[in-house]
Amino acid sequence: MKQENEHIHMLWPTPILRKKFDKHELINPKLIKLFYDQMRADNIPDAPVYSSKDDLLVRYNNEALNQLFAFISNSMFEIASTMNGDMWKHSASKKMNMNVVGAWFQIQNGHGFHETHNHGNCSWSGVYYVQVDDEKKRIANKELGEKNGVTRFYGHHMDLIGGGYMDSGNHYLQSTSFDSKPEAGVLCIFPSHLKHMALPYIGEKDRIIVSFNAQVHGDKGDALYDYSFV
Repeated sequence: MKQENEHIHMLWPTPILRKKFDKHELINPKLIKLFYDQMRADNIPDAPVYSSKDDLLVRYNNEALNQLFAFISNSMFEIASTMNGDMWKHSASKKMNMNVVGAWFQIQNGHGFHETHNHGNCSWSGVYYVQVDDEKKRIANKELGEKNGVTRFYGHHMDLIGGGYMDSGNHYLQSTSFDSKPEAGVLCIFPSHLKHMALPYIGEKDRIIVSFNAQVHGDKGDALYDYSFV
């Protein structure tokens, strides 16, 4: 929401980064092969959603995966430094390090979805779209339309308006969500506390994503100020 009235302050924004990996046409086919090989090796019966264990970076020393996470690391620093740069000036740490504490892939089709949730034990989370039907085919689905396979993020006020008072004076509160369109090669990074879900998907191609959780720590710890009274 753009606000041009100088007397009105839009406070506490929610940052979401969406960015395209310029090597995705080279890297994604290699990831697709790796992920299908892993799914077949697990020998799990067909289901609308397959989710791997969250140890991708421990399990595999894979060049394509390493290149993807180099891009993710740079993008993570981009959003984290933009949001925290002024605060980091007060830190004793001179270097910030990103630590991926979980990374996994999901393969989804046949109305598969992931219900509303958020992520713990991390400050940032992300989803990278590896494969999905192209935009024209994806939204042409008669049942799901434009919502087919999107990642939906919910605003912080979503929990408050269910039993809250509504009139024409707070219609703006009914804008409760943002849909991140699935597109091969696009990375979406968001605050880990933000509630979100993967909406149902039907497509000729499976919807394949990589998800991850990350922590950011300073080389001398995370404290900003000394609150000691000694």
